[in-house]
Amino acid sequence: MDWDKLRIFHAVADAGSLTHAGDKLNLSQSAVSRQVRGLEEALNATLFHRHARGLILTEQGELLFDATTAMSKRLDTASARIRDSEEEVFGELRVTTTTGFGTLWLAPRLPKLYEQYPDLKVDLMLEERVLDLPMREADVAIRMKEPSQADLIRKKLMTVRMCLYATPDYLAGSGTPQELEDLRDHRLICQNTGSDQVGAGMSLVQHLMTYEVRSLLTVNNYFGVLQGVLHDLGIGVLPDYVQQEFPDLVQVLPETESADVPVFLAYPAELRHSKRIAAFRDFVQEEIVMYRKQLRAKQNP
Repeated sequence: MDWDKLRIFHAVADAGSLTHAGDKLNLSQSAVSRQVRGLEEALNATLFHRHARGLILTEQGELLFDATTAMSKRLDTASARIRDSEEEVFGELRVTTTTGFGTLWLAPRLPKLYEQYPDLKVDLMLEERVLDLPMREADVAIRMKEPSQADLIRKKLMTVRMCLYATPDYLAGSGTPQELEDLRDHRLICQNTGSDQVGAGMSLVQHLMTYEVRSLLTVNNYFGVLQGVLHDLGIGVLPDYVQQEFPDLVQVLPETESADVPVFLAYPAELRHSKRIAAFRDFVQEEIVMYRKQLRAKQNP
């Protein structure tokens, strides 16, 4: 099968348009159309339904697009491994983690990584959905539970707990709860129990709701919860690492906290020799060590 025709077919299927694919490939629309027609003739199959608004893959086209997508990802992996055979750390590193951890813990520490490796290009993908690392949706992941995907190298980094926090100004104006029953007189800020979040956090929120909390603000990630807390809207359920970046926050009802939430770093086994992965892994581990030291120093002044 003609590799060049497959490459052009993949670009057309991805763009949904001959014109857009041609722009991406620096080819004329007629040249792209000829290549697609030639592929259809070679396969004796119609790959696209053509209509005024663009192109839609047929069933046969979907099958071929799945195959070219897998090929493309494998080629990306091979390319990454070839680049990683060099001694220097450079190029794109796609890191996926949750919105809360990425914005509140990882992003503030990234300047140190760039100081060490100025040619590194980090693509930080923040979402609760678990991306498929073996299929190269990302290069490395930091997740709040042990990854279950096969063919991954994984390392437990630390544990966190979900706790209750508020600002001094909020507590000065609304009072400090002394027991869980007092929460009914406050606004609770938390993730909605229907949104993607760590199981321990959800369990804590469900437990707090049994105390007839009258006023509630729910957000779909911990960064939003933090913003509500910082603007004196109420008492928020947040991971304990936020207090290091926001030391003025006051932990409310310190005996009320979630079970331990494990934090894992994972990457595909085939990238075990990647210098970009190694640089990021070592950086995160060093930051974890420093974080633990600072935490111990605060707990035992």
